[in-house]
Amino acid sequence: MTSRTRIKICGLTREADVDAAVEAGADAIGLVLYERSPRRVALEQAAELARRLPPYVTPVALFVNAEPSLLQAVVSAIPNVVFQFHGDEQPADCRAVDRPYLRAARMAPGFDLLNFALQYPDAQGVLLDAHVEGYGGGGKAFDWSLIPQGVSRPVVLSGGLHAENVIEGILRVRPWAVDVSSGVESAKGIKDAAAIRRFCNAVREADARIAATPI
Repeated sequence: MTSRTRIKICGLTREADVDAAVEAGADAIGLVLYERSPRRVALEQAAELARRLPPYVTPVALFVNAEPSLLQAVVSAIPNVVFQFHGDEQPADCRAVDRPYLRAARMAPGFDLLNFALQYPDAQGVLLDAHVEGYGGGGKAFDWSLIPQGVSRPVVLSGGLHAENVIEGILRVRPWAVDVSSGVESAKGIKDAAAIRRFCNAVREADARIAATPI
C-alpha cells in the first residue's frame, strides 16, 4: 500500500488562511517565529492561529537560532507544537526542549545530506530547501538530483514548490511530505485559498499516479 504524501502549508499569518489550509486537507501549518521574516507572527498570534486547528492537523513553529527561552515559551503556549529549525542549530540545540522537530537542510552542490541527516537521528524528518543568502529557501527551487538515495530520516521536500511543479517533485523524489509557502501566496504572508486548494489537489494527483504505477 502506497503511503500518501503529507502536506504542510507554511508561513500562515491570518485566521482565514489557516481555515483555508485545513479545508483543503493540509496535515500541518507552519508558523514563523523568526523576527526577520516577512511572515513572522508574534507568539500570542501563533497561539491563536494554532487554536483554530482541528485534531490531527499539526502546528509547526519555525525558528532560526532561537533562544531556549523562546522555545519553552512556545511549548507553553502551543502544547502540541512541532519545531522546525532553519538556522545553525546543532543537535544539542534541537534537543534543548523536549519536542518533536524537523531539521532544515540547505541543498547545494557538494552538501553531504546523508551525513547531515545522521547528525540528527531523533529528528522527525529532514526538510530540504534551497541554499540562498540568509535563512530559508527564498521561494527558490533547487536541483532535485542533488538528493541522494538512502537518507536516514523522512524527507520533506520544500523550496519553490507550487501546484505546477509539485507533481513532478513527488514523482521524482518520493518525499514523505511536501512544504509550500510562497507558492500559495498572493503576497508575502498572505495566502491564496484557491492556490492552496490547487496545490493540495496536485499532491493527491501525484499520489494517485504513484498508486496506479505497477510494482
